[in-house]
Amino acid sequence: MSKNIKTLVYCSACIALFTISSMIPVFSLPTGGSVTLFSMLFATLPGFFFGPVAGISSGVACGVLNFILKPYMLTPVQVILDYILAFGAFGLSGFFSNKENGLTRGYILACIARWFFSFLSGWVFFGEYAWTGWNPVLYSAVYNIIYIGAEAVITLAVLHVPALLDAFMRVKSSATAAN
Repeated sequence: MSKNIKTLVYCSACIALFTISSMIPVFSLPTGGSVTLFSMLFATLPGFFFGPVAGISSGVACGVLNFILKPYMLTPVQVILDYILAFGAFGLSGFFSNKENGLTRGYILACIARWFFSFLSGWVFFGEYAWTGWNPVLYSAVYNIIYIGAEAVITLAVLHVPALLDAFMRVKSSATAAN
């Protein structure tokens, strides 16, 4: 199997796992956003396995699928922030692909970047939903950190289980091994 096909297969598998796990909410917030069954981790893996180009491309594909399956559109700019940039940000994990503790570090960067784009969208497009007495900027920052941060913390705890981290490293080794 050529390297390009192998990369495509692994990225497609991660996108499929993202899509399935994003449909399994652990809890959802009333006006959008939910903690899922590790969907952000699956969106982060292509970048960690193959670098930022494959990661960002896969992240954008995750965002497009998410929009197709659960569309919410106010304006084209909101769609770009919430679906293209926020999910494409998961590919930033690729900058830590070959670094020590790369999966953990890449996952943290990806989650922070996702939070940033969701925060911008929340501030600009959803500020009217701010809790009584809350500034829209603070509201968006807190609202988005609740669900993105909760899933990130849970996932980071799971990533510190040695057997699971070892399994991800073996999958990466298999994904990137020459034929």
